[in-house]
Amino acid sequence: MLRIDEHGLPEALAALGRLDPDCARAIEEAGPPPLRYRPPGFATLLRVIVAQQVSLASAAAIWARLEAACEPLVPERILERSEEELRSVGLSRQKARYARSLAETMLAGRLNVSALEVLDDEAAIAEVTAVKGLGRWSAEVYLLFSLGRPDVWPADDVGLMMGAQKLKGLAERPDAKAMRALAEPWRPLRAVAARLLWHYRSHGKAPAGMPAEVLP
Repeated sequence: MLRIDEHGLPEALAALGRLDPDCARAIEEAGPPPLRYRPPGFATLLRVIVAQQVSLASAAAIWARLEAACEPLVPERILERSEEELRSVGLSRQKARYARSLAETMLAGRLNVSALEVLDDEAAIAEVTAVKGLGRWSAEVYLLFSLGRPDVWPADDVGLMMGAQKLKGLAERPDAKAMRALAEPWRPLRAVAARLLWHYRSHGKAPAGMPAEVLP
């Protein structure tokens, strides 16, 4: 199964640029995006939970405290911590419960992360979303960053919406439905486009008249 890795990303970006001149322009302006690879497994799934509905800076701060409190970050260490102890590092009550549930799920063998490698995207997403606290966005982000899937598209991601608005010079931020339509020309490299949009949001040039909320 095709994977996007550090060796294949430059070629995939070049192919994306041939699919869409705006993407080619974004690569020229902002440079290539980082791969942002995360190793598959429990720690990365937990990190996805931490990142849900918070800023990148907040997620990074909480993650650093969680790592310090639970080193090494394995299911057993999470279950040694009470819900209140997990909340003390910055997790919400709900996320603390999700973290413990994920640890229990992994230890019980109800999610086999190695088996995800050979499943197609939708089947892998279904396996991940069967775990409490991991919805479709979480599954898509995991497939993108840990499994290197080339065509997953987290259309509900606000950062991607802002990147798309900036790239295309849109007057309004596109919603998830519009994002899915916008990304159709980027198949089968929508995950590569996602990396580019996240990068371009912060490093690209905004068109004249772009709303201030889109600017980095």
